[in-house]
Amino acid sequence: MEERNKDSQKKKYAGAICFIILALVVITLIIMGINSKKPEPLQLGKLNTHVKGAAFIKANEMLIKQISDNWLPNDLFWPTLLLDNMPNFQIGELEVVRYNIRVLRDNLSRMRTTDKLDPSAEGAFTALSNDPYKWWFPSAESKWAKAYDDMGKFYKGLMNGTSHFYPRADNLVELLNQYVSLMGGVNTRLINAPKRREAVLAMEEDVKNGAKGSQLVQLNIPWHKIDDNFYYGQGVAYALYESFKAIRIDFSEVLKDKNSVKFVDKIIEDLGRCHFEPLIVFNGAPGSVFANHSLNLSGMFNDSRQKISSLIMALKQG
Repeated sequence: MEERNKDSQKKKYAGAICFIILALVVITLIIMGINSKKPEPLQLGKLNTHVKGAAFIKANEMLIKQISDNWLPNDLFWPTLLLDNMPNFQIGELEVVRYNIRVLRDNLSRMRTTDKLDPSAEGAFTALSNDPYKWWFPSAESKWAKAYDDMGKFYKGLMNGTSHFYPRADNLVELLNQYVSLMGGVNTRLINAPKRREAVLAMEEDVKNGAKGSQLVQLNIPWHKIDDNFYYGQGVAYALYESFKAIRIDFSEVLKDKNSVKFVDKIIEDLGRCHFEPLIVFNGAPGSVFANHSLNLSGMFNDSRQKISSLIMALKQG
């Protein structure tokens, strides 16, 4: 009888342990699933169309808010530590926002380059320069929150006339040149994903590992990094897509004057096509039955990059 009771207790303990493990697995999968969801297109709401820059500032403000609310790349604990797709997507978003705010600080918010920097634009740029992988002292999230507050101040300044936004052709060209530079680096990694080895200019991750910005580094993408590059590229494409929607509004007069509205529409269309979700990111050879998602993304990405280059030429003419 005593042995039966012991066996019964053991079975109960084993059952309880199995239930706890199963519950933890289910909870982990749910949390990972929730945090793996890509962001929806931004809804800017009603904007004051008489205030130039309102769409661009609001779009960047919302992108910063988006990453600030659920920043994943610096997570150190279970279960979001196990994620790698969305963290890389968010790093891609962050890169575009950094470029946007840098051009805002240096060009878009000033009549001349000798003018005083706007304190809100400068504050947002400084905050966004924080290490995105830093967990504490200060955390990346706290800096993104600071940048969000500064962008809110800049937006209020636009509304009351204390901050300025100059939607000139030369300022747009400067912004687009930055995009072309960023997209070139992303595209290089996408097209080299199919097991090639090649020397390329060092990017942020390489500099972080000790390389100099102008130094050539050997490109050797391991198989487990293929999806990282893919989702990073998608994050860049998503933020560029939202940026160009805002550019179409704020630079409408310049674009009409240069007969370039259709260019922007096509760029937005190409960037929108970059948002697809493969079940598994494959790296198949050209003759394989499996797709090569990196090259598929690269094709759409490069189409938009070439159109941006053509838009730059159109803006510079006459």
